Amino acid sequence: MLKLQCDGWSWDADLQIIHADVRLEADGELLIDEPLCVDVGLPTLLYSMYRDVEPNRWAPPEEWVRMPFFCCGCGDPECRAYSFRVRHIPGGIIELTELEERPDGQPRELGVYKAAVEPYKSQVIAVARQFLAFVEGLDYRPYFADTVKVVSQLVQEDGGGIDAIAEDRDMVEKIERGGQSHGDSAH
Repeated sequence: MLKLQCDGWSWDADLQIIHADVRLEADGELLIDEPLCVDVGLPTLLYSMYRDVEPNRWAPPEEWVRMPFFCCGCGDPECRAYSFRVRHIPGGIIELTELEERPDGQPRELGVYKAAVEPYKSQVIAVARQFLAFVEGLDYRPYFADTVKVVSQLVQEDGGGIDAIAEDRDMVEKIERGGQSHGDSAH
């Protein structure tokens, strides 16, 4: 069982990041219970409802499908982050693997947790809706410029969210393949 909750939302206007008090429990284990930056990884968290994700906290912001779900309150995923690999497995289950990412090597697996997809989706969408309500009306200029647009699209119900990012699909496929798009050739 997985339980995700974000409360105490705040905006750091100087750093242009959104914080929340994040609490994440999985299989009865408390994984996160602290104030963190939530906007950098929120598009990735939403994307994980539909597709597998493999984080890379050193990826550029345009590779938003690779950001860690939550990062240090300074907003820099390179500083400190909570990274999770997500795999969709048969039977409507997702497998979350908590990772300690390393810049020059394979990530270390810290724990593996399973959850039903539907309750996971409902909790993630609830957090995304809180975020969208919170940022409405702010002069918010995030690290990834299209954060609000992507979050809005992915929140759409009945899987329409994943279709809504179709215009970015080539970019997403390129990121998922590790940087090579259909038209790219290796040199």
